[in-house]
Amino acid sequence: MAAVYSAGDFRKGTTFEMDGSVYKIVEFQHVKPGKGPAFVRTKIRNVLTGALIDKTFNPDDKFPAAEVEKRIMQYLYNDGELYYVMDNTTYEQIPLNKDQLEDCLKYIKENTDVTVLFYNGKVIAVEPPTFVELEVTYTEPGFSGNTTTTSGKPATLETGLEIMVPLFINIGDVLKIDTRTCTYMERV
Repeated sequence: MAAVYSAGDFRKGTTFEMDGSVYKIVEFQHVKPGKGPAFVRTKIRNVLTGALIDKTFNPDDKFPAAEVEKRIMQYLYNDGELYYVMDNTTYEQIPLNKDQLEDCLKYIKENTDVTVLFYNGKVIAVEPPTFVELEVTYTEPGFSGNTTTTSGKPATLETGLEIMVPLFINIGDVLKIDTRTCTYMERV
């Protein structure tokens, strides 16, 4: 018997079946209004069509978990239209289109291990590692005496990702980035 989720248990990345399709939670918010019952406000993505939907659930609503297979694969390269990943155990290469990689591309470079999610043999999502190390390619000059964490400046990383960093970060620094929150963690 497959696992069952109640809407109150939804978290980012949860995959479940509803109305004959598979959905993945993109954003969720548990809401307890002053009057009336609590509810769960979500943005869900249909993993088969890619459609993004805003939907509100009762926390007691129940849905079967989607049986999703996760495989660690290595991102190899792209040839303009397609992005290739390789299974680390069978060495099979799978071409993916840009839509299948979604936001993952801003965190990964060649030879990065990623988690590829399959549903019924079809790739439904690609997740970057939780932490990645990327080099700063552009940022305004800072000065070494400033270590204040409350202020920051924008920096562009080698993948094109732009994030806020402390003022002491310079071009050429390698930074540890948390891909769940898209935030600077530390200089490596």
